[in-house]
Amino acid sequence: MKKKQVETLLYSTAGVVIMLAILVAFNVLVGAVPKRLDFTQEKAYTLSDGTKDILRKMDTPVKIRFYCTQPDSSTPATLYLKNYAKKVEDLLAEYKQVAGKNLTIEKLDPQPDSDAEDSARLDGLEPQAFPGAERFYLGISVGLADSRTGLPFLAPDRERQLEYDITRAISQLLNPIKPIVGIMTPLPVWGAPGNPMMMQMGQSGEGSPPWTLINELKADYDIKRVGMDVDKIDDEVKLLLVIHPKEISEKAQFALDQFILRGGKLIAFVDAFSLTDKPQQNPMGGMGAMGGTSSSLPTLFKTWGLQFETGKVIGDLSYKMQLRGRNGQPQDAPAFLGLTAEAVNQDSIALAQVDNVWLPFVGALTGTPAAGLKETVLLHSSKQAGLLDGMLASMSGESAQKELKVTGVEYPLAVMLTGKFKTAFPNGQPEDKKDAPADADKKDAKPEEKKADNSLKECKSENAVVIFGDADLLANPFTIREMQTPFGNMATPMNQNLTLALNLVEQMAGDSRLTSVRSRAAMSRPFTRVRQMEAVAEAKFQSKIKELEEERAKAQQRLNELQQNKDKEQRFILSKEQKAEIDNLRQQEGRTAKDLKQVKKDLRREVVSLETRLKWLNILAVPLAVTFTGIVIALIKRKRTSAK
Repeated sequence: MKKKQVETLLYSTAGVVIMLAILVAFNVLVGAVPKRLDFTQEKAYTLSDGTKDILRKMDTPVKIRFYCTQPDSSTPATLYLKNYAKKVEDLLAEYKQVAGKNLTIEKLDPQPDSDAEDSARLDGLEPQAFPGAERFYLGISVGLADSRTGLPFLAPDRERQLEYDITRAISQLLNPIKPIVGIMTPLPVWGAPGNPMMMQMGQSGEGSPPWTLINELKADYDIKRVGMDVDKIDDEVKLLLVIHPKEISEKAQFALDQFILRGGKLIAFVDAFSLTDKPQQNPMGGMGAMGGTSSSLPTLFKTWGLQFETGKVIGDLSYKMQLRGRNGQPQDAPAFLGLTAEAVNQDSIALAQVDNVWLPFVGALTGTPAAGLKETVLLHSSKQAGLLDGMLASMSGESAQKELKVTGVEYPLAVMLTGKFKTAFPNGQPEDKKDAPADADKKDAKPEEKKADNSLKECKSENAVVIFGDADLLANPFTIREMQTPFGNMATPMNQNLTLALNLVEQMAGDSRLTSVRSRAAMSRPFTRVRQMEAVAEAKFQSKIKELEEERAKAQQRLNELQQNKDKEQRFILSKEQKAEIDNLRQQEGRTAKDLKQVKKDLRREVVSLETRLKWLNILAVPLAVTFTGIVIALIKRKRTSAK
């Protein structure tokens, strides 16, 4: 008996030792292969195809210096950064694996008064001060021959953009000549200086910084300002961004026309009702006109076959957002759209993986493209959409929702036109109205010689133009959220508006391989089925409200007619007809109110049921899978035991 116990103990000990040896060997073998498993749906922690393509085609050695301070004592802030540095190190290891011998990675610990700290300063890194670490470095320097660029500080809030930042730095060194991008706009995208007079009067007169869009573009392109009254776009401009061209002249549209015909790329952001371009307050207390302004390119749109109705915005029950209303309570805003992946053309290179776009008060780009042009819809509404008056929608989301008439049409909100464009000015450059002679002077004026028309009439090769029905989507209040952190004032993206715009710029003017890298930002996964259910129910809900209001109006009109036909002496006495009409109105109100209440109950019941099913599915999926696996293993084991 004792002998059997000893044998069992020996076998058990030997089994444990063998299993431990197998685990150690497995870890050693796996550790020798620098490969990570990425179980995220969008493969957020796997190098994108664009990065791999850039690294594999590198024909010149590139050196990356990774600086990370290793302090003697740890604080919560430094410990958090050190954990983040480990993620950066793992990512750089993947870069090295793909690039091979053409990429060298050097890890440095810039301790105070060390050679590594001197190197970090020469590379332009910025130390951060924390309790317990006066100078904490966490940055990257990328070098190619005598040229260097880098990331002065790797902020943890940009973790999802880290791959893009590193790949962009490498791409900048491999392609040192920056394309020139022009920007034409009346908006203060470059920032605005402060107003000392207003500040002295106790009013807000602080200046504003440049838009984040401008700062992002400056990192990859040479930016050139283009005036709103220009008559020619410089030949060096490869791509032109036109942002809210309100009251644009025929002369400026002619300049855009010729720019496109000579091969220049155009991205235009027109606006049906701008929230960004609001009238400025007068220092003396007066106010300008109420409401936002609108913009379009009427002459060009007409030639291209597009229609854009200014003053009319899209209301959408499927993509409506909730904004802060009265008393801080959330309020539905049907004209403030939050588009998901279903409203984005995922087949477009620039829009791949873009699934969270905010469009405040966007207009519809309808019409049929002219002959020779092909239209590709980039963004569109749902079928639970309709047109609203911009002024009404800006005053009250509730009123806008009541007035919204769902048409069942998917409205194009952003389109790309491709093909051989023809001129919108067949008679050549239009005359400047300011220089035209007055009617009284036309008789005495000598006939001018007709100038030679050297303007282009058609593109020599196919070109592309992108048009958005909204310009507010680029402004800081609708793109980024600023917050104070231990690392300073940081801005995090609220959506993928800037990603969308910058991807299009890169596709049309820069390295198109970067578009697949930039789109690796945090993805939005809303409950699309819940939204669709709510939109259908609310469309029915709003139609009943409209029906009730119409019935009320008809009944009230009937009462007024009866009152006018009465004698003056009996105007305060209700007739039998009036009493019957009032009773009928009250019955109609009661029936409609009951129907509306039932619709709300049905909607809530469906939404709660769906949410409950999803919740229990998420809670029980893993335990049920483990239980099922255990049962299968137990059955197999019992079958083998019974066979012996």
